[in-house]
Amino acid sequence: MQILVTGGAGFIGSHIVDALLEEGHHVVVVDDLSSGREENLNPAARFYHMDICSSELEGVFRDEKVELVVHHAAQIDVRHSVASPGEDARINIQGLLNLLQNGLRHGLKGFIFASSGGVVYGEPERMPVTEDFPKGPLSPYGVSKLSSEFYLYYYARVHGLPYIALRYGNVYGPRQDPHGEAGVVAIFGQKMLRGETPTIYGDGEQLRDYVYVGDVVRANLLALRKIMNGINLQPVDGIDALAYNIGTGLGTSVNELFRLLADITGYTGRVVYGPERTGELKRIYLDAARAARELDWKPQVDLREGLKRTVAHLAQKL
Repeated sequence: MQILVTGGAGFIGSHIVDALLEEGHHVVVVDDLSSGREENLNPAARFYHMDICSSELEGVFRDEKVELVVHHAAQIDVRHSVASPGEDARINIQGLLNLLQNGLRHGLKGFIFASSGGVVYGEPERMPVTEDFPKGPLSPYGVSKLSSEFYLYYYARVHGLPYIALRYGNVYGPRQDPHGEAGVVAIFGQKMLRGETPTIYGDGEQLRDYVYVGDVVRANLLALRKIMNGINLQPVDGIDALAYNIGTGLGTSVNELFRLLADITGYTGRVVYGPERTGELKRIYLDAARAARELDWKPQVDLREGLKRTVAHLAQKL
């Protein structure tokens, strides 16, 4: 297939590009390199240095005859979304609509969307969280992810565009940026390898569902297969019908994550505790039973093994 991967120079997107190329697809990457890196780009993919909101995007759809979009380009900084909700909406909502409108004009056959199981549900009352749990995003970033799923639902029901939304847990692994707020594994790992002191915000008992990037890539490939097979792709029961939690079903505290990484890196220094971040969720981990049933997906890399692979990659970059 002719597949467009937005954000294909980024952490998750670049791994997906590699896997799609290995499966024999023709891959086009659109990335403005605001957070993606040129070193992540696979030379076998055709690269367009472009904002997803650009009017020039139509030329990519036309010239490359794009059949399917895997959408990972986004503004992902929760604190930035709070400070600049308009900018968050421009990138995450207007950018999505630019892709969808151009897709309609040029015969797009399917759309895979990187949503977030960490923000669309808000502060859940029971764990692990299933896809039909009430939604209550607590940041503009979460609102933009949930809004995007509603737009996809509309395009599916009214225009017949098949889609799948993958609600990721906390994705980690090689190529994760240690300089952003979302990459706690990379941040802690790099500091420990350098002998620097990591900071835990709050009491460290916040629970998160850490899922390895290789498992996330596999979820995208299985979603692609489902779309290509055209089975049960009408979301007649609302946005949750074609949404899949991609997580391990296990909650790991930041304190436990620190202990695991310290053991793997050999770090013997201390940790500093900083003030709790406003709006940060106390706990979230995901029930991925639907992905197991309908996509034949289950996580294969446990946390310790995934952390070891991540630390080995970080060590190479020092």
